[in-house]
Amino acid sequence: QVQLVESGGGSVQAGGSLRLSCAAFGYTYSLTCMGWFRQAPGKEREGVAAITSDRSTRYADSVKGRFTISQDNAKNNMYLQMNGLKPEDTAMYYCAADFRYCRGGLEDYEYNYWGQGTPVTVSS
Repeated sequence: QVQLVESGGGSVQAGGSLRLSCAAFGYTYSLTCMGWFRQAPGKEREGVAAITSDRSTRYADSVKGRFTISQDNAKNNMYLQMNGLKPEDTAMYYCAADFRYCRGGLEDYEYNYWGQGTPVTVSS
């Protein structure tokens, strides 16, 4: 079992930056896949970035070059550094984790554990 708690969301102007954090509690050392997802009002949840146990990372095309995912060695904390924010990045952001191997980590069916979300609002 693992519990996930996000923080760091807020309101920024376009072009600004935010750093989201995800604190993981429980059997974090055994986690093999962790990711960030977002869901904007009226839209489906989408994968933003993922990191696997071998530190491989993957990003949605919409955030490549702007967002960076990272985690500490103990996998107790995962981060999403978001630079060059755009109004279309406005959404509730969720962290997710699982003990199973993930192919890419950007599909929500790859995860069993989810946080409650942290809101991000980007104004133009």
